[in-house]
Amino acid sequence: MNESLARHVWYDRIAAYARFVKIQHTLFSLPILFSGAVLAQREWPSWKTTFLILVAGTGARTLALALNRILDLKIDKKNPRTSSRELVTGALSIWDGTLVAIASLLTYIWAAQNLNQFCLMWSWVPILFFLIYPFLKRFTWLSHFGLGITWALAPMAGWFAVQPGFKGCWPAGVLALFCFFWLSGFDIIYSTLDEAFDRKEGLYSLPARYGRQISLRISSILHGAAFLCVAALYATTLSGVGPAFLMIMIGFLLFLEHIFVDHVNLAFFKINAVTGFMVLAMVFVGVRSEF
Repeated sequence: MNESLARHVWYDRIAAYARFVKIQHTLFSLPILFSGAVLAQREWPSWKTTFLILVAGTGARTLALALNRILDLKIDKKNPRTSSRELVTGALSIWDGTLVAIASLLTYIWAAQNLNQFCLMWSWVPILFFLIYPFLKRFTWLSHFGLGITWALAPMAGWFAVQPGFKGCWPAGVLALFCFFWLSGFDIIYSTLDEAFDRKEGLYSLPARYGRQISLRISSILHGAAFLCVAALYATTLSGVGPAFLMIMIGFLLFLEHIFVDHVNLAFFKINAVTGFMVLAMVFVGVRSEF
């Protein structure tokens, strides 16, 4: 009986760690990382580089999530939407969250070091943004753009994993602009869920400042700019009918986010994930069309 209880306790603990880490959210960042790498190499990177990008991306994303959960714990305790999170309910302690953050940091640094010295030298930049972003909502309604900037680092990181330097990295820069507009726009949509809570707690967001309708209009403008960035990337770097079709599909998915604006979880968990893989497919097919 005691052994059965012990197994049950360990199962619950492992399940809590899995819910906390949310490994499935890595699906949003990995396609963008690999898009940057493919742009740099003009083909799919080697198996070793692929593995290290996968490890670095997973470590960095998990570190960002753990830091966000730890730094926002007091806010999450007050917000009904986040009241079931593991650190709030006590399923995991603050030390558990810190352990995840440390393990993720070490994993990320190890992968960066094994990619190249340039990646290791600049590995502190994402970490800095991971630390800054959670605090922005306490000071400025431009906090959404902080997430956009953080996300924009992903294609640049993918490029540097293959080409350790800034020379010729402008295609990844165009993709970084796409990521900036894409995620800033979506974060505005996502923050509409907390409009009343943010006002009550004195937190800063576009919906709390300007209301839902104006905020959604700003989000749609940002997503229009994101599509223009994808179009610019196609026009200057890619070729072929397939990538052109995928570019149009990316625009359609950005449009769908605003059609399903009242179903934020659908936009977040499904449409955004598909959008990332569409970008990767467009880049991969586009560079292959040159041969």
